[in-house]
Amino acid sequence: MSSIRYWVWLSSVYMANPQARAALLAHYGDAESAFLAPPGEYETLQGVSAHEAALFEKRDLGAADRILELCQREDIRILTLADAAYPKRLRNIYAPPVVLYVKGRLPDVDAVPSVSVIGTRRATPYGIKMGGDIAFEIARCGGIIVSGLTEGIDRAAARGCLLAGGKCIGVLGTGHGRDGALHEDVIAAGALVSEYPPEAGTQSRFFRERNRVAAGLSHAVCVVEAPAKSGALLFAREALEQGREIFAVPGNADAENSVGIITLLKQGARPAARGWDIMEDYAALYPEKVRRPSGLSQPPSVSGAKMPAAEAVPAPESEPEIEVERPASPKKVIDKQKGAGYIDLHDQLAALSEEQLKIVTAIGRGETHIDDIIEATGMGTAKVLSQLTILEIKGYVRRAAGRRVSLNTMQK
Repeated sequence: MSSIRYWVWLSSVYMANPQARAALLAHYGDAESAFLAPPGEYETLQGVSAHEAALFEKRDLGAADRILELCQREDIRILTLADAAYPKRLRNIYAPPVVLYVKGRLPDVDAVPSVSVIGTRRATPYGIKMGGDIAFEIARCGGIIVSGLTEGIDRAAARGCLLAGGKCIGVLGTGHGRDGALHEDVIAAGALVSEYPPEAGTQSRFFRERNRVAAGLSHAVCVVEAPAKSGALLFAREALEQGREIFAVPGNADAENSVGIITLLKQGARPAARGWDIMEDYAALYPEKVRRPSGLSQPPSVSGAKMPAAEAVPAPESEPEIEVERPASPKKVIDKQKGAGYIDLHDQLAALSEEQLKIVTAIGRGETHIDDIIEATGMGTAKVLSQLTILEIKGYVRRAAGRRVSLNTMQK
């Protein structure tokens, strides 16, 4: 389809603001017509600066061809504003991305409620706990988690979603590049998206622009910990301008990371202490998608605390206590408590659930690709990824390059 070259060309001029690209589409109707515009006309358009007009005037289809080739090689799907599969929620914001570069399978945010769980990079243990637990419950209730995948609250939310076997959308502030372990897990359970082509570098403004994309993909935003000067507050402001519902998780009134939260609550944000506080709003709108939590039985969370399970979703067979941040390698204890012996292999395996034992058996000796584990166990991708995360954090397995894992033979 030749017209896709012109959409990719328009997205390749990423040094121009999204508003400038939107101005071209508003005037010409589509990317191909914008490319074929008479020379010198771009500068006359409202919303396009002289510098941006000069960037468009280069009309470099060679760059578009390189991007198309790279996307094909890296298995990156290209969604343009003209595609029916482009999310309607995102299309309706001001200056939506002209192209979405997608790795994985983008969940249908138009049919299922989606929530951005965000907060400071410098999160406290409480913030990590709440971010992970809230995302866990949202996912178990049937919602989609949207995350910027940055340090702190965002990553805790993504991990909580994955532990619940939910669908996660990671929104990048850069082009697709070398994926880390968390990125690969998000791709397997949902999608990793960017409005920038794979060859794009990094600019500070990209992360602000990313906020509008993440908010645009969301029904609501939940802020967990935000100091007075926080990017999370800028995100919330962007989401509010898009008409999204804002939730805030209360913390200690005298804590630095609560200053922004208190401000949001004073400005009308709704308090949230758990995922259902957010998902309850969407139960009537999406009765076949949203499940109400039942009882007080609680599956494991990313922080080691527990939270309510959702109806019709079986809880994991084991309840390991885990933390978001990967712990340092365990140190051998020399001075043991009197009468306490080292745990042998039999005792270690006895502590694992049936699903975890299947995974450990499938790994065998040496490094094993995650896809081979999925095939050998017959378990779903999300289930394998969530159980691998638990096994990794507990120290039974370790990650290797290329979506491979191996058994941790250093376990005592």
